[in-house]
Amino acid sequence: MAVPTRNQEKAPLTERTSPPDWYTLSTEDIRQKLGTGPSGLSTEEVKERLQRYGENVLREEARETRLQVFLRQFKSVLIIILIIAATVSFLVGARLDAAAILIIVFLNALLGFSQEWQAGEAIEALKKMLVQHAVVVRDGRQEKIDASGIVPGDIVLLDMGERVPADLVILDATSLEVDEAPLTGESSPVEKDPGVLPPETDLAERTNMAFSGTTVVNGHGRGVVVATGMETEFGRIAGLSQRVKDEQTPLARQMDRLGRDLGVIAIAIAVIAVAVGLLQQREFLEMFLIGVSLAVAVIPEGLPAVVTLTLALGIKTMMRKNCLIRNLPASETLGAVSVVCTDKTGTLTRNEMAVVRVRTPDAEVAVTGTGYAPEGEFLAGEKPIDPLGNPGLRQFLRTVLLCNHATLALEEGGWRVFGTPTEGALVVAAEKAGLSRDDAPEAAEEFSFNSTRKRMTIIYPEEGGYVAHVKGAPEVLLSRSSRVLLEGTEVALTEDLRAALLAEIDGYASSGLRVLGAACRPLPDGIEWTEDAVEEDLVFLGFAGIVDPPRPEAAEAIRLCKSAGIDVIMITGDNPLTAYAIAQNLGLSSEGAITGADLEAMSDDELEVRLKKTKVLSRVTAEHKLRVIDVLSRERAIIAMTGDGVNDAPALKKASIGIAMGIKGTDVAKESSDMVLVDDNFASIVAGVAEGRREYDNIARFTRYLLSSNAGELVAIVGALLLGLPLILIPIQILWINLVTDGLTAIALGLEPAERDVMQKRPRDPDESILTRNAYAVVLILGVWLGLLTIYVFSGLYEVDLDRARTMVFTGLVIFELYNVLNFRSFRFPLHQIGFFTNPALILAILGTLALQVLVVYVPILQIFLGTAPLALADWGLLVLLGLPILIAGEAYKIIRLRLEKTAAD
Repeated sequence: MAVPTRNQEKAPLTERTSPPDWYTLSTEDIRQKLGTGPSGLSTEEVKERLQRYGENVLREEARETRLQVFLRQFKSVLIIILIIAATVSFLVGARLDAAAILIIVFLNALLGFSQEWQAGEAIEALKKMLVQHAVVVRDGRQEKIDASGIVPGDIVLLDMGERVPADLVILDATSLEVDEAPLTGESSPVEKDPGVLPPETDLAERTNMAFSGTTVVNGHGRGVVVATGMETEFGRIAGLSQRVKDEQTPLARQMDRLGRDLGVIAIAIAVIAVAVGLLQQREFLEMFLIGVSLAVAVIPEGLPAVVTLTLALGIKTMMRKNCLIRNLPASETLGAVSVVCTDKTGTLTRNEMAVVRVRTPDAEVAVTGTGYAPEGEFLAGEKPIDPLGNPGLRQFLRTVLLCNHATLALEEGGWRVFGTPTEGALVVAAEKAGLSRDDAPEAAEEFSFNSTRKRMTIIYPEEGGYVAHVKGAPEVLLSRSSRVLLEGTEVALTEDLRAALLAEIDGYASSGLRVLGAACRPLPDGIEWTEDAVEEDLVFLGFAGIVDPPRPEAAEAIRLCKSAGIDVIMITGDNPLTAYAIAQNLGLSSEGAITGADLEAMSDDELEVRLKKTKVLSRVTAEHKLRVIDVLSRERAIIAMTGDGVNDAPALKKASIGIAMGIKGTDVAKESSDMVLVDDNFASIVAGVAEGRREYDNIARFTRYLLSSNAGELVAIVGALLLGLPLILIPIQILWINLVTDGLTAIALGLEPAERDVMQKRPRDPDESILTRNAYAVVLILGVWLGLLTIYVFSGLYEVDLDRARTMVFTGLVIFELYNVLNFRSFRFPLHQIGFFTNPALILAILGTLALQVLVVYVPILQIFLGTAPLALADWGLLVLLGLPILIAGEAYKIIRLRLEKTAAD
């Protein structure tokens, strides 16, 4: 077909260049629709199409500026309440109080901003994914151009190792294989050939197309561009990801709810207290100061900063566990996960194909060793054997080594395969036996593999003639074989033996192994070297079982998930039989597997029921993953979704926590995720869940501790007011306790080690408040105790010396709360069980707080700042004795509770 010029009539281009039916059209129809031909497009036509369709680039979401990320740190309800409190304090003249609150708010925002911006910088995404250059045919000549300049109708040349620059329909191909795992999840390279496919063909089965962002791993070919930029499958999924909105994390929702509740309580108590004081004929200015003190007492000013710092420290811990967290709340959300939807390849498995069994007509051997290192043994039963001492096994390994394009090389970091993973596995197996291609003669002829032939042949010169070495689908080779090799001798292939071998091949496949056969044939003189002539009357040598082996730690990780009440669902683009077999090997119980086609036929209600028992999903698309998340979310599940490809990006963004793979993950997947799994290992996710649970438990501990302390201050101030006593604490003293005393010990509580049964508990209800009914009761009881104790101390001293009385109350609250913090190290286990010194940070915080309080009481400038007066040593001794029952009562309660639980269990 001639290349259209401006003086020729052109076939009109479709408005949308990537309709779902390109793969159903013939090459001639496609060329006609796109107005192109063998000589490619003209320069003028390219310019016009660039104007019409734009550059071959993805439309990216505008990244937030530094200012936007910083301002987002102030969205919390609790932070807004603190800013209001600071404003009120400033207006009534308490400028030091206002400054202290604003400094804490600013530092909290700075810490959150720093973490998020650094994570964003570390995972810069979409730009890196597109190909930078491509070879096209234009005006009848080959040109190397920037891939952004490709337009629909361009003819693109593909070669091994190159990324596909746009969506193409294949025009011709020679041994062309493309790795489509980033797009479809298919773990094996896909063979590509020109042709026409039926309309219902799934994306993963469209063998006559190559898609943007995938990689050519073997052969070469040529294709015509049918879609560019956002119209490609890559772009469509990226656009789908951009439309998915981020959801608020459970912790953020709970903190906002807590902030609203505290705000209402603070205003209500302040208003009531002021009203009561005015009824008592107190001065308005005095009562306004009391109202401000009450508001400051209700709100735990240090809580946002302590939460942020705890999450930031937790992120560093998770990084040591190979979990790179991109935003602060995600670390805690990981601990709330109730369902993990995980990929198979590389996450549950090693992503390294390996030969594990070889069956020759007269023997079956197991092959040991992991990865691509050519180290391992060949075992007959339990006994190691010399593979080269068995003529049939030696010939099988020699054939799969010679009929092969993969190479094995030792690089920095380990052994690496160049070529397809399956061919690489065969090379590794041959080298484990001591064979090498280094001394092999140059091949004389090759008949390439394709999906129709399902075999490939390479002919080598050997002594006395030529030998054809053939590998491919074992059932195909068996059908073309007439002989087998038994104990080094060629004998006739009987129908009984053929049937027995076919049954074993089916057994290998059903156990999740990829099966590849080998055959050979010494070529007689005068034979015509054609595919049909050479690949007949073969000597069948046997077949190999190849597997991507499960990670050794994955089974234990799945068992841990089960004990922790976490559902694990395998979602993969791989073959259902393979996926199901891997799940069984890992101990992931499932009633069969659901395919993408099955899922399409189900209603949401049916899918919800199936997902309770079926934990393996295969051949799924990006839309399917989003639907699975929607269905699982019906029961308020907190869902972790792992992924590595472009097709995973929308689901990663929609899930409660998206987990991208650090090694084999695409940049798009990483950009859409909340967490990057540095080692691609499922076991690291489970370690992260345990750390996330520890974080949440500690956040609950110090939140309840802070609120119980604030409740004590509140009871003391209100109680004193009702008894007609003077203001028991001034605002700056309350602020010192809330920010310094409580802040230091709360931060140390955030470092409390995980309790021993942290992974034996079911996931928490994401809608459950961080303050449960029992927690409110504990906060109230401790608050009343602390408050009444404080009033007792104050009432005996204020008439003699008001400043000394306030100092006693101020110091007493500090000491009482240091006792109280020990109660909150665990809600269940007493100190003698968890160990007094297992959290050294808390011991240092207690000692540091006491040292600061000594300075506040005795340093003159601090006395002026905080309104304190010197205390005698006897005063300190009295306060220490008065506070001791707080700790004794807490320990007694835990001991009694544990004994009751044990009795009930027995």
